[in-house]
Amino acid sequence: MTTFHFIGIKGSGMSALAQVLHDMNYQVQGSDVEKRFFTQKPLEEKGIPIFPFQKENIKEGQQVVVSAAYSDEHEEVVAAKEQGLEIQSYPTFLGEFIQRFTSIAVTGSHGKTSTTGLLSHVLGSHCPTSFLIGDGTGKGAADSHYFVFEACEYRRHFLNYRPDYCIMTNIDFDHPDYFDDINDVFSAFQEMAMQVKKAIVACGDDEQLQGIHANVPVVYYGFNEDNDFQARNIEVTSEGTHFQVFVRNNHYGDFTIPRFGKHNVLNSLAVIALCHYENIPVEVLARELKTFEGVKRRFTEKTLGGQILIDDYAHHPTEISATIEAAKQKYPDRPVVAIFQPHTFSRTKAFLHEFAKALKQADHVYLCDIFGSARENKGSLSIEDLQALIPGAHLLSENNLAPLQDHRSGVLLFMGAGDIQKFQQAYEHVLTT
Repeated sequence: MTTFHFIGIKGSGMSALAQVLHDMNYQVQGSDVEKRFFTQKPLEEKGIPIFPFQKENIKEGQQVVVSAAYSDEHEEVVAAKEQGLEIQSYPTFLGEFIQRFTSIAVTGSHGKTSTTGLLSHVLGSHCPTSFLIGDGTGKGAADSHYFVFEACEYRRHFLNYRPDYCIMTNIDFDHPDYFDDINDVFSAFQEMAMQVKKAIVACGDDEQLQGIHANVPVVYYGFNEDNDFQARNIEVTSEGTHFQVFVRNNHYGDFTIPRFGKHNVLNSLAVIALCHYENIPVEVLARELKTFEGVKRRFTEKTLGGQILIDDYAHHPTEISATIEAAKQKYPDRPVVAIFQPHTFSRTKAFLHEFAKALKQADHVYLCDIFGSARENKGSLSIEDLQALIPGAHLLSENNLAPLQDHRSGVLLFMGAGDIQKFQQAYEHVLTT
């Protein structure tokens, strides 16, 4: 029996795909650096072997899947080539694998992970569904009808996919280390749109997505009246957000989600539109939207003492604004404290003023050192450059987290795509010792 060997198995997409194949009763193993990542816990729970990188891991009879983060010079890739094994990159393998199912790609500059998780939850309650989420979560079912997966625009990786459906949440300028500008990002999404086989579900409130052309129907959702699927009569309570959905001006249903912020209503609308297209009953949608518990590192809450600690992947100004808005909606009587670790020097430089504007929406701001990539040149940029643009912002180190204790009833938002979790873990240690 063929064994799938994943080079870079701790990557979020790689980890999720390995879990999918394991659940479908394939033999799966992988290798990676020895540093611990949150993505390896589900692998360990399923008994999937993880080895340190070394060429001896490569053996006859394996099919090799390589993370896009590693080049042809990697010692295991070299060994696999020498042995004449089949080698595919993660995007190439996934692009072929999804053709076995009714495939639904979820893409967009923001909201991919949450929307993929929500859609998987709703569809999975109705019929067998496999899914692959960018938070490292994956589940496979051999008899799956649907395959829901997160499709990332970075380096145009999503152009490896030709899905039946595609949800497009928004188009924003991100990844300045790769894309030139918003027009370059749009061109990537436009090319992706031409590869979709059945229909596209897109946010009509997004100015860029209004310009998308395709060979298949484009169904629009949003708050504006000219959308095919429109959310109206939004009401926020302590339990969550209530709203009505109108399909081409006809009342379709009333929904409640246990989440806050306009972005979560939009994510729900995307799922409702896709499921409507696939004739999923409205009762199923209403029931399952109400029970979705969220995905990893997206507004993940815990209470310690009198404080609410929230872990969130927000690493772009748009996402920071959305996370702060959600916190203020859910906890209107508490001060919101932003603890932010910028991710990559290129992104920090490109959005320095936008980061400052977004963070100023919080009541208090703390900044951690920039989490840089080994592949980039940081130049003269430092965290002090961002601090200078935010009146009253303080710098925070892992060894000095005591100032956070001053916000006794605060909602502490630990935001970033690097290793911001270590600051939260260190702070939790301070509170519990």
